[in-house]
Amino acid sequence: MSTTTLPAGEYRARFTDLVAAEWIKLRSLRSTYAVFAAGALVSIGICANSARSNVHLIANSARPDEQRAALDPLHAAFVPEAYQVLMLVAASVGAIVIFGEYSSGMIRTTFAAVPARRAVVAAKALVVAALMLVYGAVAAAGTFGLTQAIYAQEGIGLSIGAPGAFRAVAGAALLAVVAAMVGMALGALVRHPAGTVVAAVGVLILLPRLFEGDTYRWVAETGNAMPYSAWAALVENPAHSMGPGGPMGAADPYPVSITEAWLVYGAWTLVAVVIAVVVVHRRDV
Repeated sequence: MSTTTLPAGEYRARFTDLVAAEWIKLRSLRSTYAVFAAGALVSIGICANSARSNVHLIANSARPDEQRAALDPLHAAFVPEAYQVLMLVAASVGAIVIFGEYSSGMIRTTFAAVPARRAVVAAKALVVAALMLVYGAVAAAGTFGLTQAIYAQEGIGLSIGAPGAFRAVAGAALLAVVAAMVGMALGALVRHPAGTVVAAVGVLILLPRLFEGDTYRWVAETGNAMPYSAWAALVENPAHSMGPGGPMGAADPYPVSITEAWLVYGAWTLVAVVIAVVVVHRRDV
């Protein structure tokens, strides 16, 4: 009786097996659950507290009708600071999927078992994207539902069927996926926990601040190409805005259109995944 042995490097694992393996790795990290819970609670809590403050101001205002008319319950539901926290949580989870294996040395075992590095990274990206989509949807739905229940006390709460509401929730949910993919790319490039977190803060939060203002068109357009700017455009309320600048401010001369915002999401996600795949494939372990 004879046996046939495949030459080294010729084994091809099924992609479904790689996805299953990556899911087991990710769910076995107990710290991930704590990060998810803390991030969601902080994000939803910030938005809910902001809504309660707004309702309190309306209730104690000398002109409550004017305050109600001025407040956009959809845009006010998604507080920027809350979704900056969400981006950092998502980016951290995406990054740890890459640098976690490098820092522990497990990456050598992974690539020894499955030499097809591109397939391994693609499986990681798919698992992280699916998980972050669920996480982002829970956070976004929780934010919207709780804040609108609070605003309903003053008769200005919105349903998910209101103009722009579903788009805002979807945009907030998908922001977690985009940030996670950026985190994966940074994790592959930096390969260090602290360095990756610093890089994520710089790319996702600080970099957009460098391109604020409308003095120069190229500066504004560069800022518009950032995930944070795309998110801000997606959570705008078309039924409440009086132009791109909103009811209380001047119109933005270089606004981000809804189509552009979705394209920004897609471009950042695709480029981030490509960077992670290429870097892991070419660099030594």
